[in-house]
Amino acid sequence: MNFEGLDPGLAEYAPAMHSALDPVLDAHLNPSLLQNVELDPEGVTLEALPVQESVHIMEGVYSELHSVVAEVGVPVSVSHFDLHEEMLWVGSHGGHATSFFGPALERYSSFQVNGSDDIRQIQSLENGILFLTKNNLKYMARGGLIIFDYLLDESEDMHSLLLTDSSTLLVGGLQNHILEIDLTTVQETQKYAVEIPGVTIMRQTNRFFFCGHTSGKVSLRDLRSFKVEHEFDAFSGSLSDFDVHGNLLAACGFSSRLTGLACDRFLKVYDLRMMRAITPLQVHVDPAFLRFIPTYTSRLAIISQSGQCQFCEPTGLANPADIFHVNPVGPLLMTFDVSASKQALAFGDSEGCVHLWTDSPEPSFNPYSRETEFALPCLVDSLPPLDWSQDLLPLSLIPVPLTTDTLLSDWPAANSVPAPRRAPPVDAEILRTMKKVGFIGYAPNPRTRLRNQIPYRLKELDSEFDSFSQVTESPIGREEEPHLHMVSKKYRKVTIKYSKLGLEDFDFKHYNKTLFAGLEPHIPNAYCNCMIQVLYFLEPVRCLIQNHLCQKEFCLACELGFLFHMLDLSRGDPCQGSNFLRAFRTIPEASALGLILADSDEASGKGNLARLIQRWNRFILTQLHQDMQELEVPQAYRGAGGSSFCSSGDSVIGQLFSCEMENCSLCRCGSETVRASSTLLFTLSYPEGSNCDKTGKNYDFAQVLKRSICLEQNTQAWCDNCEKYQPTIQTRNIRHLPDILVINCEVNSSKEADFWRMQAEVAFKMAIKKHGGEIAKNKEFSLADRKELGSPEGVLLCPSVEELKNVWLPFSIRMKMTKNKGLDVCNWPDGDEVQWGLAKAEEEHGVYVYDLMATVVHILDSRTGGSLVAHIKVGETYHQRKEVSEGVTHQQWYLFNDFLIEPIDKYEAVQFDMNWKVPAILYYIKRNLNSRYNLNIKNPIEASVLLAEASLARKQRKTHTTFIPLMLNEMPQVGDLVGLDAEFVTLNEEEAELRSDGTKSTIKPSQMSVARITCVRGQGPNEGIPFIDDYISTQEQVVDYLTQYSGIKPGDLDAKISSKHLTTLKSTYLKLRFLIDIGVKFVGHGLQKDFRVINLMVPKDQVLDTVYLFHMPRKRMISLRFLAWYFLDLKIQGETHDSIEDARTALQLYRKYLELSKNGTEPESFHKVLKGLYEKGRKMDWKVPEPESQTSPKSKAWDGTRETGLDAAVFSSVLAL
Repeated sequence: MNFEGLDPGLAEYAPAMHSALDPVLDAHLNPSLLQNVELDPEGVTLEALPVQESVHIMEGVYSELHSVVAEVGVPVSVSHFDLHEEMLWVGSHGGHATSFFGPALERYSSFQVNGSDDIRQIQSLENGILFLTKNNLKYMARGGLIIFDYLLDESEDMHSLLLTDSSTLLVGGLQNHILEIDLTTVQETQKYAVEIPGVTIMRQTNRFFFCGHTSGKVSLRDLRSFKVEHEFDAFSGSLSDFDVHGNLLAACGFSSRLTGLACDRFLKVYDLRMMRAITPLQVHVDPAFLRFIPTYTSRLAIISQSGQCQFCEPTGLANPADIFHVNPVGPLLMTFDVSASKQALAFGDSEGCVHLWTDSPEPSFNPYSRETEFALPCLVDSLPPLDWSQDLLPLSLIPVPLTTDTLLSDWPAANSVPAPRRAPPVDAEILRTMKKVGFIGYAPNPRTRLRNQIPYRLKELDSEFDSFSQVTESPIGREEEPHLHMVSKKYRKVTIKYSKLGLEDFDFKHYNKTLFAGLEPHIPNAYCNCMIQVLYFLEPVRCLIQNHLCQKEFCLACELGFLFHMLDLSRGDPCQGSNFLRAFRTIPEASALGLILADSDEASGKGNLARLIQRWNRFILTQLHQDMQELEVPQAYRGAGGSSFCSSGDSVIGQLFSCEMENCSLCRCGSETVRASSTLLFTLSYPEGSNCDKTGKNYDFAQVLKRSICLEQNTQAWCDNCEKYQPTIQTRNIRHLPDILVINCEVNSSKEADFWRMQAEVAFKMAIKKHGGEIAKNKEFSLADRKELGSPEGVLLCPSVEELKNVWLPFSIRMKMTKNKGLDVCNWPDGDEVQWGLAKAEEEHGVYVYDLMATVVHILDSRTGGSLVAHIKVGETYHQRKEVSEGVTHQQWYLFNDFLIEPIDKYEAVQFDMNWKVPAILYYIKRNLNSRYNLNIKNPIEASVLLAEASLARKQRKTHTTFIPLMLNEMPQVGDLVGLDAEFVTLNEEEAELRSDGTKSTIKPSQMSVARITCVRGQGPNEGIPFIDDYISTQEQVVDYLTQYSGIKPGDLDAKISSKHLTTLKSTYLKLRFLIDIGVKFVGHGLQKDFRVINLMVPKDQVLDTVYLFHMPRKRMISLRFLAWYFLDLKIQGETHDSIEDARTALQLYRKYLELSKNGTEPESFHKVLKGLYEKGRKMDWKVPEPESQTSPKSKAWDGTRETGLDAAVFSSVLAL
């Protein structure tokens, strides 16, 4: 119902909506209705109101049978007769649902549906009840158990739902669309557009969907396409209610008057056969609700808010004698419904009362109702209690049935054999995650079995049971999803276990024993981590991207170059792509392509990750190509654009990945059109009908690849000769092959998966037949025994049977450009050195050999929602840089699963068990690719980034300047000291849960963003004066400014109103990168977290952290405030933190450390100082005393006041200059 034009008197009763919180009876409630009704302490009635014996129901005439209080003082928002059982459902404005059984309205169930929003519509199904609130659809059993809870978008304002069939639901409201929801899968299947302001009432016949709009219109829509077929403009004001029966549509509503909206006493009636209005029906009440009650005739029931009800024929005249009155407890009727049998009417009023009117003394709500299930009553034993401690008590007092049969307790001992059942082994996932407290272990429930249930296994199944225990890496139980036992442990989705120390005590080395850097997965949209690793391990891409730099604030090429630099510096420690993903989220094209996932979708794995990463692959190549095509920028931002890598109008990405093509369109009239184009990747196109071919026809991968590259298809296209659309044959010819061949596999359905599975089986049979007895069955070799692809020395061992299973993908392919613009593609033998040398000689004649470099696969795991991993062949140059061993000349395949990195055998990279490991992306590279490019990296960041720059803030003035930029003669040198401090704001709150032992477990940490960065001079005449004090502008929504700890206030980061020196994150990042690259040493307190949030990798020898300088092993960390008070007699961080003060204090503490430790030459004496520090801290509970209450014990040794005053004087004098 639309409440827009309701009686404004309803507002007077708003306080009564919350009277359920007060056990005192509401003043507006009629006390006569509450006779013999008990109120519980919360003020809610416990049983129905009995009907008075004097009430007499006349057959055929509607009279009141019962009145009952659903919820005292809370208005009834909706009522609904159950279509399957003899029940009446009522929903309140407080989100509470109550059901009543039978015409006596006996309370059946009562439960809360929503904590804040009112229930707007109820729909009964066979197995439960659907409840619709403002932005929530909840399906609950009739007893109150939740079957599913579907959350809609917070911006939705839903008002009505319509069940189109047993499993499909339409939901509409005050927005420009209607949602179609599949009740079987509980997913949104369609979104139909409607006109503003939306739909509030929906009905259905066998011809149309009828949608009522608040604007006063009723639209008729097609049942299949939902397109508007006809529209009735019923009322000029608003629509209140309408109903459809047979060929008639009747509507009531409000008309516009000079004083506003007024209830229209003319009902609009329309004939659906001629689609036009017939004579309006004038009634004698103010209609708010109407329903057809077709018994002998098509009667209409018209109800007003004040309780008047009138029956009339839609094509006749209304008779005032047909009016009867409902006596509501409250001033207004809020809801009305008719039972399916038309024998009962239900009214709900604004005081929480429900009135049942019937036309017979014993009505039924449905023609055929099923039996209602009731809770079993509590059976109280009437037998006398027996005292078992009395030995002489006769047990015959307990009556037992007389029987001559043998009792079960007389089971013969010969038939009883003790067979103790062996306990099943504990799930490996439980053992892995278990933490011990004393002798008790606690672990999260892996959800592999139903609670408190262990599957019973017979003795003859013990062998099968033992075989399961051999698969120690199984993540879940076998009973529910037996195929998932094949998922190896290293392929499972990895998560970071957070403690109260954050990441400091998490053992990343357990997952990565190499010196390559993994990527952390907890950042939003980190599903692309595997593809970032693939791009990084392409040597030309790694070098050329790092040479790029531009002025664009959110440039993916720049951010990717910064991330690659971190991966270069890391020695096995994981990195995070937070800045790259932040820039990625700001790209409009990424959002338009659906690449930006919500946190909930990413955590639950709702999105199809295989399709997502393939779209991301195409997007990133296109975006990098566009970013690197831009013109050269000023000297401070000079990138690789002026080098020999790219030509005019092209980019280095285009040279590496672009494939030039000719697209020919041949019309049936003989006209041919040829146009040139290029593409950065190809998508596999599988043979038609391959899923139906069960004969096992063999297709080489090269054949499918050639078919996909030289694609030929029939389609409708415009022909200039015919001047109309004609069937044309479109073919694609290759003019130039790329240096890096990128392939999207497009295995998005069972059809393509079956094709890969079938081809792998055929290839396996052919390999067995080809090698014969040479294959060492089930023989395994270590990785050191195998020579990787491309090694010109040594003998390749014959693969084992297990290594040949599920393999269809070749390690190498050969491509040849023919003279007639054709393309020959064939699988190239792995390790054939004669063929390899021949290909090298023929390369000048258009013959190229491509080697497999990376495969990205989708891991199917319903327990975790799936994940994406990459197999990458890491080249020699990467091993040499990481100094894995001296004189490294080999290549090695690795598995990259976020921060898990593990060497693997090369055959594992091409083995795809389609039950759980599905290929998504393939990367092939030309042999000797690195020799074609200049791979020198020239740092594009120059000293000019530290010079003065303009602020983004419009209101920033020189008088507000808090720093002095460096002069040319002050440029830092290697080993110079720089005081650093950063302040942060929160973008997302942390997600945590309580364990069973009461400890807190962090599921997902809070997402922080840097808001202010300050760098202070560490030496020279201006020591202590900041040269960087940048506030970082952010476009993302800030949840908490953390003003108490950061000093950042709302508005400081807004360029329109901020008075601070506001810059972009990229601008400040470049300044810090230059300082790191030049070799300065940063002094600060807690710099590890600062650099992590800023997303910088700083060598350990360039970090001087006072939190560790003044720390004893296995003791607590000490705050900067306490250290400053203890050693410097400074009172800092009073009301808020100030980064300039903190950075300057950290510098002074470092000077004090050098003084106390004699430049690190007397560790024993400094140890005594630390011991005294910890003793003093424990006595004072690590709290700094209030002013003038106690002086620092070190005040005489360090005159901090004089130092601070000196700094202030210097700072003021420099500002005056």
